[in-house]
Amino acid sequence: MATNETPRFVSGIELAGAGGYDQLRVKQYPYRTPDANEIVMRIKFSGLNFADLMRRQGLYSPVPKFPYVPGFEASGIIEAVGSNVSHLSVGDRAIAFASDGMWADIVTLSSHQCFKMPDTMSFEEGAALLVNYITAYQILFEFGNLRPNKSVLVHMAAGGVGIAAIQLCKTVNNVTVFGTASAAKHSIIEDMGCTHPIDYRTQDYVSEIRKISPQGVDIIMDPLNGEDSVRGFDLLKPLGRIIYFGAANVAASGENRSYFTAFKTWLKCFATNSMSILSTNKSIAGYHLGYLLKDLDSTKGSAFETVNELFRLYDEGAIKPQIDNIYPYSKVGEAMQRMHNRQNIGKVLLRPDDDIKKTSEKE
Repeated sequence: MATNETPRFVSGIELAGAGGYDQLRVKQYPYRTPDANEIVMRIKFSGLNFADLMRRQGLYSPVPKFPYVPGFEASGIIEAVGSNVSHLSVGDRAIAFASDGMWADIVTLSSHQCFKMPDTMSFEEGAALLVNYITAYQILFEFGNLRPNKSVLVHMAAGGVGIAAIQLCKTVNNVTVFGTASAAKHSIIEDMGCTHPIDYRTQDYVSEIRKISPQGVDIIMDPLNGEDSVRGFDLLKPLGRIIYFGAANVAASGENRSYFTAFKTWLKCFATNSMSILSTNKSIAGYHLGYLLKDLDSTKGSAFETVNELFRLYDEGAIKPQIDNIYPYSKVGEAMQRMHNRQNIGKVLLRPDDDIKKTSEKE
């Protein structure tokens, strides 16, 4: 039987292929009705992560087949729920994460990827919470086994993950935090709880740390890789741990990838074997949230426990996401360039253009 219903569409950012900012465009897609175990969320804000920059440059995996809608996380309001969904209701303020698809004004996804926000959490804070704080928490506490009286080196300390890590370190007694950031950002990260800020542009972080702690540090969070992966391992104390969770040194500072830079960085990466590492009394680990999200059916237990712990810490005032700047979806290229240039202090967010227009009209 024919229907007179007008087809419904949603707007989202499409990544057409690996390359420059011209590969990103706002497009419309058919609305998808939720199945029994899904929800529909109207997006207020979406998070921008360094992994999104590397995906655009073609330097990140896993990645869906092009074209696709990027985005790992967002906050918004529940607009519809499937018949089997009981923990969320229409009108709930919520946050969600996924392996992709979150840069859209309306998202349909599994209810198990969505969480009701704490009452006092803003939509901006919600969109800045999941990726950065899950990453920092699981690295520090699952891999790092952070305990009182330990020392931690946080690279890119003024970024989203960096600030999350500093705040989480301060939830444990007497943890010394070394943080690398440009000098202009030092006062911010000191206020967050960084014990010893180091200007990576003018100072050698290894030398500066050894002046204060000759033996080195207990835990290193390394999102850089390349040559820094070797220097970091050498900087560990006995029984220390380095956790690699990114490859910022691979990413080009501009629009397009550089195979030469990527290959040169790869050649300088730390390498060892199970026999050689025995005598070092040090441990190495790798963390990749993208693959955890891709395999969420088997990792959701750990993810849910972490999210609940983060909500508790937020309610207690122990953590609070730092928002840097907010860009409309149509200006996603500008937002990415800000991150490429390492100008951000905290989280860069994206916002649907139509939502900005509606807010302006109300004002």
